[in-house]
Amino acid sequence: MKTHELIWVYPEKKPALFQAIVHEFKIHPVIAQILISRGYNTLEEAHDFLYAKLPNLYDPELFPDMDKAVERILEAIGLGEPILVYGDNDVDGMTAAALLTEFLKTIGAKVSFSVPNRATLKKSLIGDALELAQQRHSKLLITVDCGITAAKEVEELVKHGIDVIITDHHEPTSRIPNCIATLNPKLINNTYPNRELTGVGVAFKLAHAITNLLIEREEISPTKIDLKYYLDLVALGTIADMGALKGENRILVRYGLRQMKKMKRVGLAKLFASCNLRPNELTPTDIASKIAPKLNSLGRVADPIKGVELLLLRDHDAAEALAKELDLSNLKRQKVEREASEQIEEFIALNPDILKDKALVLYSDQWHPGIIAILSARIAKQYNRPTVVISINDRVGKGSIRTIPEFPLLDILKKQEHLLINFGGHDYAAGLTISEENIPSFKQHFIQSAQNVLQDQDITPKMYLDAKIHFHEITFDFMESLSLLEPFGNENPPPILYADTNQLWPPKIVGTQHLKFFLEQGDRTLEGIGFGLATRKHQIQRKNLPLRIAFTPHINMFLNKASIQLHIKDFQTEYE
Repeated sequence: MKTHELIWVYPEKKPALFQAIVHEFKIHPVIAQILISRGYNTLEEAHDFLYAKLPNLYDPELFPDMDKAVERILEAIGLGEPILVYGDNDVDGMTAAALLTEFLKTIGAKVSFSVPNRATLKKSLIGDALELAQQRHSKLLITVDCGITAAKEVEELVKHGIDVIITDHHEPTSRIPNCIATLNPKLINNTYPNRELTGVGVAFKLAHAITNLLIEREEISPTKIDLKYYLDLVALGTIADMGALKGENRILVRYGLRQMKKMKRVGLAKLFASCNLRPNELTPTDIASKIAPKLNSLGRVADPIKGVELLLLRDHDAAEALAKELDLSNLKRQKVEREASEQIEEFIALNPDILKDKALVLYSDQWHPGIIAILSARIAKQYNRPTVVISINDRVGKGSIRTIPEFPLLDILKKQEHLLINFGGHDYAAGLTISEENIPSFKQHFIQSAQNVLQDQDITPKMYLDAKIHFHEITFDFMESLSLLEPFGNENPPPILYADTNQLWPPKIVGTQHLKFFLEQGDRTLEGIGFGLATRKHQIQRKNLPLRIAFTPHINMFLNKASIQLHIKDFQTEYE
């Protein structure tokens, strides 16, 4: 998709609410408009967003089964029973497994962990849980970030005398596993207020509830466990799993980033060093774009257990060695991914008619099952369509699905359940397992569903503008005010502002793909950089050209001197 095909969606104006927010919180008018544009419709909602702190976290007891989960875990500790923590093989699952394992050890549990290898095409993620529990003599298995769609496997564990506690955040399918306790904010009758908790968030809530009860019973002193210590893992897993950075998640990530900057975990410190990241400047974008892919590469092309080990390591040399191993896994993942991406682009170039459909279903026996999630996310974003990518191995396909807001997935998948071995996930990111012979029927149904539901404008990319701003307002004080809205991430992106400007000089190409802009408004001039916009230089090749720009302001450091630079997302030469 070309940038100039973007539909600009202008911010909604609510004058009375706007005045009330500015007056109540004494904040910059542009910040007030950003809050309105993002759907904060009352002073209370705006206050909760701006000023939420750790004490505003919800009580973990609001999970219906929390008391049962806590009692069974404390019983296991009392009896000296080995506990097995079993996690998903992505960063959310790794951080959840590390958090619960470390926490349970701290309170005296005999605990081990496991994370399945994504490259094995088992019908279910927890397919080897029974075998592992028996090997380790575990009478209690706790899932983290998985298990809600594994009713059959859980039944098998229970039959063999193994108690199961499920902690998960994925959407349940038709049948809920029958076990000791199910902690999932997406259960139909769930009373926990934050539906958007990630897997590591649910694991943290379990640790919080256990701590509360032990303190209440005076079995530990309140100073023995500092739950803030685990928030770096919560932030890492939440960001990596694209958890919505609103409400409780935003509090967890905000304080988790502070904890992460202390670099208490040797393995994480080595990982940050290998990505050339400075701890005191960490942002969710750094974690999502640099740290998460490296950890995820273990789950995709190597052994994800090493990801959990890295998070738990105390030994500097071992951490250094494992961080280097991660670099090699990541390079391997990038190579495998690049080859598959090239095959897909070549296929689309040779078959351009497939873009007439409002959804894409692509499958091959050449693609590694560990990279299909990355491929589906990239293609869905590039072509702005619901996208299914399926890797076939031994006549079984493993699929990853990403979609657009106008096309939620789970109802569509439930209607095609008869064609699938298994499926699970969220409305906007899901996974499935399917027999190879059923793929053509699934493809036909999936594309037809998209044709029925989506309009042409739904698959045209949109850019949502937060507020109009004048150059004289873009000061260092304003940039400080913007930090009230941090941390930025999924569902709380950096604001996109717009302004009507005059282009003083034609833009320059920087590198090979970027454009440098020279802009003025009134008596203020600012420079802008448009990443990836070099192909549009010909449209604005003259000086004194009126331009409407959409941008995010940034503070740029060069030779220890700070300046404000505009990151240009798009521009228009004709506007009202």
